[in-house]
Amino acid sequence: MIPITVVKFGPEEEALLLEVIRSGQLAQGPMVERFESLCREMTGAEHAVAVNNGTAALVLAVQALGLGPGDEVITSPFTFVATVNAILEAGATVRFADIGPDFNIDPAAIDAVAGPRTRAIMPVHLFGLPADMTGIEEIAQRHSAAIIEDAAQAHGAASGERRVGSWGLGCFSFYATKNLNTGEGGVVTTNDAELADRMRVLRNQGMRERYQYEVPGHNYRMTELQAAVGIPQFERMDAIIAKRRANASYLNEHLGSLPGLTVPQTPDDRGHVWHQYTVRIAPSAAVTRDEFVRDVVARGVGCGIYYPKVAFDYDCFRTHPGVVTAAVPNAFAAAASVASLPVHVHLSDDDLATIVGVVREVLGC
Repeated sequence: MIPITVVKFGPEEEALLLEVIRSGQLAQGPMVERFESLCREMTGAEHAVAVNNGTAALVLAVQALGLGPGDEVITSPFTFVATVNAILEAGATVRFADIGPDFNIDPAAIDAVAGPRTRAIMPVHLFGLPADMTGIEEIAQRHSAAIIEDAAQAHGAASGERRVGSWGLGCFSFYATKNLNTGEGGVVTTNDAELADRMRVLRNQGMRERYQYEVPGHNYRMTELQAAVGIPQFERMDAIIAKRRANASYLNEHLGSLPGLTVPQTPDDRGHVWHQYTVRIAPSAAVTRDEFVRDVVARGVGCGIYYPKVAFDYDCFRTHPGVVTAAVPNAFAAAASVASLPVHVHLSDDDLATIVGVVREVLGC
């Protein structure tokens, strides 16, 4: 089986983990500070606040902005559920704007949904491709709305001349399958010193100093062990991105002309980091999308569906008072047609050739 994701660590991670274990300091400390510094370099943001996971990063960003009941946050309907959960956790209302052909939220759709209660816009840089942040920023400014970037899958990606995570509050996940990972972990980046200070207090049970509580808070602290796993990967980030781009380019070249299959494209003004390589299976294809996934896996190539439903298309959200469902035909069409193939850095030339051969066979090409 050629898996859709492979996680491997080397001697650099082992050495830093051993250093932490021998130090006896496992909770948030100097290793986390090093990790935060690297996140600032990755994004170009002035501040980085490390937390225990990507969902906590999103919740922290929403709460730091003071959003709650009566406030609305516009986000993508084609995303992992953490995006929605974080908004609901803060007590705010989720509104959805449809996506474009790039799988990301469409600025024009945001403009049509935004209203007097819109306090924030939360684009999701899906599969490693940044949303159209120039268009989104213009709309956010016009509506006096904050920007919260769900950059969980987009480490090192860029929209225009700016890295993701520098447009507002940038929320990254370092979950085990991400391009950079710490097992579990997250960070929020920002250029706003006041918001950064507020988030540091909120992540530490509302304490600035020990037992000096300023606000009700949380335990969202990152451990030294998590940080130690992640730190060496930042030095390899450019190589990781380059390899993923090369793999995606190969797949596009050899799959792009197959009937019934649409391969992903990258707009000229955006830098894709290829967390996932996601194709679309057209109704005209020789097999359905579900048959495609089944048959590709049966032939020894990992294949997944991200995501099988629109975010609100579940009973727990469809009737939730904090969720405003919407007509989002593009998102429904994507959920019914997408499939992701391996694009990770550990693919060999033979692996890539095998993936192409299997896809061709399944599609009858």
